[in-house]
Amino acid sequence: MVSKNSQPSPSAFAAKRYELLTLGDELLLGLTANGHLTFIGAQLGRRGVLLQRNVTITDEADAIAEQFSESWARADVIIMTGGLGPTCDDRTREAVAAVLGQELVFEPAIVKEIEARFARLGRKMTDNNLKQAYRFARGEVLPNANGTAPGLWVEQNGKVLVMLPGPPNELQPMFAEQVVPRLAQRGLLAEREAYVQLRTAGVGESALEVKLQPVFARHGDALSIAFCAHQGQVDCRVSSPNGKLSHAQLESVADECARLLGEDFMCFGHDSLAKVTADLLRAQEQRLAVAETATGGALADAFTDICGASKFFAGGCVCYSNESKMQLLDVPEDILLQHGAVSAENAVAMAAGAAERLGADYALAITGFAGPCGGTNENPVGTIYVALYSPHGMWSKKLNYPGPRPTVKKRAVNAALDWLRRELVRAASGATTTSRMPGGQQ
Repeated sequence: MVSKNSQPSPSAFAAKRYELLTLGDELLLGLTANGHLTFIGAQLGRRGVLLQRNVTITDEADAIAEQFSESWARADVIIMTGGLGPTCDDRTREAVAAVLGQELVFEPAIVKEIEARFARLGRKMTDNNLKQAYRFARGEVLPNANGTAPGLWVEQNGKVLVMLPGPPNELQPMFAEQVVPRLAQRGLLAEREAYVQLRTAGVGESALEVKLQPVFARHGDALSIAFCAHQGQVDCRVSSPNGKLSHAQLESVADECARLLGEDFMCFGHDSLAKVTADLLRAQEQRLAVAETATGGALADAFTDICGASKFFAGGCVCYSNESKMQLLDVPEDILLQHGAVSAENAVAMAAGAAERLGADYALAITGFAGPCGGTNENPVGTIYVALYSPHGMWSKKLNYPGPRPTVKKRAVNAALDWLRRELVRAASGATTTSRMPGGQQ
């Protein structure tokens, strides 16, 4: 194992084999999505490690022991999720202990933590919860602040085993706050992110590469580039796996790219589009209101996911019926009769109504046909109207997003967020705001 006192080269991390074992019949039956792979893979990738393999296995003890034995024989670090709870189908701890040849010992301190948690919830602890109080004789306990099953940590034969509970609200903070720092201390992960990430919005993946290629070309094989496209966003990661460029040099490359991108540049790092927009609203001491039909509250949810949203978010209305639009947003009946609910005129009226009713400086409104039913010849399924109310004027844009209903809704929300973000960027710079949509749409 690498010394804790030295920071290994990127190639040293690449030489370590990481495997993820996700346990649970519910994963194999498709009852629960395997979000652990997405989360853990991303967390490791940020610190310079590529997860080599993920295997999902049943809750049966024999299957657990067989797969763990195979992975333990060839991996340097194994991360296991699930099977640490109090019920009869939680068999991971016992199956792994048999393979490692370790005794499981009862830990009274864990019992106290479990009892305290039940007391806080006003519930009585059942005896089967005591099953969670066993740890490896030659291992450590990872406290679980959000559940009853603690994680387990074992170092044996130059390898590391990490066992974590299955619920994401328990696993994710444990992994980020306990496992990642421990692995970094042991020289198995980079102490900081191994790349610099630029987040962009409103520009396609291929167009982004073409725009940034002159910057990349100057650095040759010293620079590694990776793109990841989302709905309306593209991330660009710059790194130097061969170590020819320092982190400071990577930051310089990223800064140059950001200047070249202008308003298409969203942020460095991993903040969401809503978070970036919220930070701009807060910095300018402006308040936002939203009005939605097609997106059903998803736009408001994007903002209320952010801690301290009340500082910038006045509120929102989800108005599906024409009556609710008139009653809650003061949309004139004549507009609905003449132009319909899916129209530029209605979108603008919704945005203006939200701003005036809720006392906001800015407002966004979304209406449209998210599908698969509905639509007209003029406004087929996938048609979305987004309106923006600002201190400088009001505008509405017509967009079309073919695809499944969840995709249409997500893209509509991202388009609205990015439009507002750009307006706030211009306002912060003192530039004259315009109604230009992301990607140059008018």
